[in-house]
Amino acid sequence: MKFLFLYLAFFICVFGLNAQNTISIEIPGTNTDISSQTHEVELTNSDPIDVLFDIINNTGATHQWRITRDKISVPTTWSDFLCWGHCTDQFGGTCYAANVSNPWTTPATPSVLFDVNNGECGKLKVTINPDDWTTTGQARYRFYVSDNGTNFSDSVDLVLSYTAALKPVKEEISVNIGPNPATDYIQITMNGVESANLKIMDALGTTISKEAITSKKKINVSDLRNGVYFVVIEIPGSKTITRKVIIRH
Repeated sequence: MKFLFLYLAFFICVFGLNAQNTISIEIPGTNTDISSQTHEVELTNSDPIDVLFDIINNTGATHQWRITRDKISVPTTWSDFLCWGHCTDQFGGTCYAANVSNPWTTPATPSVLFDVNNGECGKLKVTINPDDWTTTGQARYRFYVSDNGTNFSDSVDLVLSYTAALKPVKEEISVNIGPNPATDYIQITMNGVESANLKIMDALGTTISKEAITSKKKINVSDLRNGVYFVVIEIPGSKTITRKVIIRH
């Protein structure tokens, strides 16, 4: 019994320590380890987006980690950069234009290396710019954690999906006036226009009448003399449309 107890104690001690001997990668505030997993983000517009990762040291030793970014599959016009620093760095660490090459690893110069003691963490901020409304698709990035930029200790994938919102297609503007020639009335029908200002002018350019109209309007012309008239429709934000109408009683 004593031997069994000592064996169980040894088993718990050894394997318990091994369970703690890890790197934990988390989205800040989640307390969920996503090491070697994929974090997915749906983009709703083409604005640059920041994604934050806390890389927590549970290895039992101090490390001066470096980050390697590998573009697995990314639209050619998308760009990216990253910032890497200690979690307590009020300036957010050092930022690099990581889009310069693939794969790309943060420098190992003394001016940018920092200690991440056991129980502490480094903060990785990834910024992705989908470029514009025309470049849509899905991008997969992989971020490796290492001490030397070669032997990777852990990683996390970032997948961003971007589908541009469909822009509403403007209905083509058209104006129909009839009957023409007219005797008693004219019917004006507009498509692609909610409202407009209408003028009726005679052949000399004198304004006979003026009013605001919507998509359809029936106008009495029985009082007008025989002759040629011009119906002028002024549409806000668009060109002015003029139609010739003949009045014949």
